[in-house]
Amino acid sequence: MLLCSFSYGRYKRNDEWSSAVNSWIRIHDVIAYTKENYGVVYAENSRETFRKQAMHHFRNAAIIEDNGKATNSPNYRYRLTDEMLILICCFGTGRWEAEKQKFLKSHETLIDLYASKRTMRKMPVRINDEDFTFSPGKHNQLQKAIIEEFAPRFAPNTECLYVGDTTEKDLVKNVEKLQKLGFTITLHDKMPDVILYSEEKNWLYFIESATSVGPMEPKRIKEIEEMTEGVTAGKICVMRFLILRLLRSFPKLLLGKQRFGLRICRIT
Repeated sequence: MLLCSFSYGRYKRNDEWSSAVNSWIRIHDVIAYTKENYGVVYAENSRETFRKQAMHHFRNAAIIEDNGKATNSPNYRYRLTDEMLILICCFGTGRWEAEKQKFLKSHETLIDLYASKRTMRKMPVRINDEDFTFSPGKHNQLQKAIIEEFAPRFAPNTECLYVGDTTEKDLVKNVEKLQKLGFTITLHDKMPDVILYSEEKNWLYFIESATSVGPMEPKRIKEIEEMTEGVTAGKICVMRFLILRLLRSFPKLLLGKQRFGLRICRIT
């Protein structure tokens, strides 16, 4: 964690503390910085460990802040908070004790302030008559549209059995109902983005948010079929696009055809 804080301040050995900065950087930059300047090597696949064991706690303590992008966005960045930067720059000077006491005195307020900033960026969404929030980002913007606009129009009176979030992987996950329907619960990365169920029609809707990862292709549909071998309800796969321009990027979509026993449709 100490090396993380050095990386965020761009502090090198023998630098003056007053030279610290709070530029926006990625976890990848932290890994590269510690290797180059401190000789400590971390594998690239340890980024999620960094996020959970260091960045998450630093952010909750108002030591660093994020830039509000979705956590899976390549543009997601962290930096030292302005208050923390001032404190670091004062270390070893006559102002240190006064600034430290000032920081500690206002620390709880700062935690609330930065937590409020994160909350304000989130998107409210109502799922199964309960209030939730999605993290910011195009993917969740599309999922919100699926639940609030697509479902009432094209899948009325359905219950949301599953929807993930870029931060909280399983925001809604009705395991009991899914298993009762014969669904095999798998890892998050294989789950459709949204699963709706119509009890009246006994239909399951498997909906993918086609933002940057592409549409629901035959391989993906086959994976869903394998997950639902024990399901007797009707299965409908839907690809949902945020903007029509993205649809033109995928000219080989399956439209209105039968594949693997699933009905496939596209809603733009």
